[in-house]
Amino acid sequence: MNLDKHIHQINNHINRRTFLNNGLLSLGGLALSSMAPTQSLGGVLNGDQGEFPHFAPKAKRIIYLFQSGAPSQMELFDYKPKLKSMFGEELPASVRGDQRVTGMTSDQRSFPLAMGDFTFDQYGKSGAWFSNLLPYHRDIADDICIIKTMYTEAINHDPAITFIQTGSQQAGRPSIGAWASYGLGSENQNLPSFVVLLSRGQDGGQPLYAKLWGNGFLPSKNQGVMFRSGHDPVLYLNNPPGMDRQSRRRMLDQLAELNESQYHHTQDDEIQSRIAQYEMAYRMQVAVPETLDISNEPDYIFDLYGQDARQPGTFAYNCLLARKLAENDVRFIQLYHQGWDMHGGLPRLIKKLSKDTDQASAALIQDLKQRGLLDDTLVVWGGEFGRGCYSQGKLTPEDYGRDHHPRCFSIWMAGAGVKKGITYGETDDFSYNIVKNPVHVHDLQATILHLMGIDHLRFTHKYQGRRFRLTDVHGEVVKDILT
Repeated sequence: MNLDKHIHQINNHINRRTFLNNGLLSLGGLALSSMAPTQSLGGVLNGDQGEFPHFAPKAKRIIYLFQSGAPSQMELFDYKPKLKSMFGEELPASVRGDQRVTGMTSDQRSFPLAMGDFTFDQYGKSGAWFSNLLPYHRDIADDICIIKTMYTEAINHDPAITFIQTGSQQAGRPSIGAWASYGLGSENQNLPSFVVLLSRGQDGGQPLYAKLWGNGFLPSKNQGVMFRSGHDPVLYLNNPPGMDRQSRRRMLDQLAELNESQYHHTQDDEIQSRIAQYEMAYRMQVAVPETLDISNEPDYIFDLYGQDARQPGTFAYNCLLARKLAENDVRFIQLYHQGWDMHGGLPRLIKKLSKDTDQASAALIQDLKQRGLLDDTLVVWGGEFGRGCYSQGKLTPEDYGRDHHPRCFSIWMAGAGVKKGITYGETDDFSYNIVKNPVHVHDLQATILHLMGIDHLRFTHKYQGRRFRLTDVHGEVVKDILT
């Protein structure tokens, strides 16, 4: 090839790339890069997964109520009367064993048992135990499945949250919502298949990062789209001043031609993702405001969720939005509620966090149920690990803290394909070790995918010469909790 001609082609290629990259930023690419696909794939990915779904799904959509910071299971779901009767006594060494502890308690010479002035009772036909911190959960006792024997290897917040959300303690893997979007796409062409909502329970909670809802090595169109509270839920989505909707349409048509030309030369799949993201953003300009409008909700709905549901940015408000997104067939709806990290002042703080989340969590189940949506919607409630039964720092019934505890913690699930009104698994008298039916983080992930009609063993993506999956090389479906 003539050298001058070759240099000319390179310059054209670079100039085209520069134009597209600059255009992406100037046209709101920061928002558009997180838009999701509009169609279910329903085909073969990387040649070895087969048709999606692999089998008939029970769940069409997921609502994951993630309680960031690790709720203490002993004050909420896992009733342990010995903790109160043995208050201040030493945790038996035989129970603690050689468990790895964090740097916050590694220099403690004493591990005194602690429990505040909380009471437990059984509710519903199932006889599920709830503390007095969860009065509204009593009404859904026969609708949920409480798993008391979750466990993880991660001992600190960031790797533990990353692990339960992505299947790896190291950042960079796709989130569970991104995997769902990648495999199943969306049933609504006007909204993302994966939406993220954030709320805060107290100041100074563990930080959350976009990597938790990122796409990792999957196409960028599969990452979660964060909806903010207020008048501008998705940044950079609206048209800039001076541009109307018709002008935006013409611009997108011309930009699509340029992108298609670029794809013809480079065969870069991200260019196709970019085209889909622009189109999704255009449709979202109308769909998002309509979907997130709660002004027409009747008063009885606000009575159900609590008056906080009228306040943008609260957990209750986001639970109501989750129901609306579920009605509009968003595939994966991820709520993060921050503030459950309680190394001190636990009795006071857990009352506040429970009040923030109790009524709205129960209301979401009841609301989905009354609309006929719970039959094909899976709801998951829980954090990244649990709390140890011994006190960290100051010890009085009114003031104590708890350190991280990966050996056992409680979550609950409800809805599509999950048995109603059961408690699964058993822990010892101190909620320290698992006695019966352990459920690993990878088991939970495998079970969620199973309910969506996906065999986690066959759901892979080839990257850098290796086939990756959400559950890595582990995970078993917890069939005992499934209908």
